[in-house]
Amino acid sequence: MTYNELFRQIQQKQSFLCVGLDTDVKRIPAHILDADDPVFEFNRQIVDATLPFSVAYKPNMAFYEAGGEAGWRSLQKTINYIRQKEPSVLIIADAKRGDIGNTSRLYAETFFEGLNVDAVTLSPYMGKDTVSPFLKYKNRWVILLALTSNSSASDFQYFEGKNGQLLYEKVLQISREWGTCNQLMYVVGATRAEGLAQVRKIVPEHFLLVPGVGAQGGSLEEVARYGMNSHCGLLVNSSRGIIYASSGKNFAKKAAEAAAALQKEMAELLTAHGLIATVQ
Repeated sequence: MTYNELFRQIQQKQSFLCVGLDTDVKRIPAHILDADDPVFEFNRQIVDATLPFSVAYKPNMAFYEAGGEAGWRSLQKTINYIRQKEPSVLIIADAKRGDIGNTSRLYAETFFEGLNVDAVTLSPYMGKDTVSPFLKYKNRWVILLALTSNSSASDFQYFEGKNGQLLYEKVLQISREWGTCNQLMYVVGATRAEGLAQVRKIVPEHFLLVPGVGAQGGSLEEVARYGMNSHCGLLVNSSRGIIYASSGKNFAKKAAEAAAALQKEMAELLTAHGLIATVQ
């Protein structure tokens, strides 16, 4: 998927919502546990319920890798199902990998050829070598960790160099030269919404993947105020707030309602920024 294709999806759905598929088998509603593949069945119903409101899905790899071979099968079935339902939806493997040489090349093959995802999250700590193998794939995305929302993010990300530049700013400044805004996105946490303004000074055109709205307390309005650009430039992720909106038999219905509420707010923000004509 290209930059412009993603923007068209956002305009068509009047949404920049990414649903995080952080599917924990311990939190799956009890009546789903009798299915042959409870993780996939849960994901299938979540996808069916939220697809009208979402432009992207982000399975977190840890929740599937923890299940071993069965977890990997559930992940692949989920990806295949999304592809079948709506091929134009962006699928992000939230892997946070970061290695060099043949290891990085094999990670790229795993995600882009094996799993057939559109994007993968990477750690930039080891530099360009960790990213280059992923950038060789046409119409695929690298999403680099830049400014995260966890409580200890300041341990390193706000380290100030001799010239007063913060480490996360240096990461943005250097890495933006590795590829184009058709190849690179950045993770910027919603609970650091004020930091989005500084991020935008360094990478004004790139898409930002923004976790932390919903269960983590981030404000969608603030994210849009500081982070939206002329092509929206945002993918706002919500995981627990949508997929675990209910633990009962109505979990899919409640997930749809939570996604629809976010989509409605997103449509209003897109309209306010002049990126869509009217709210449907």
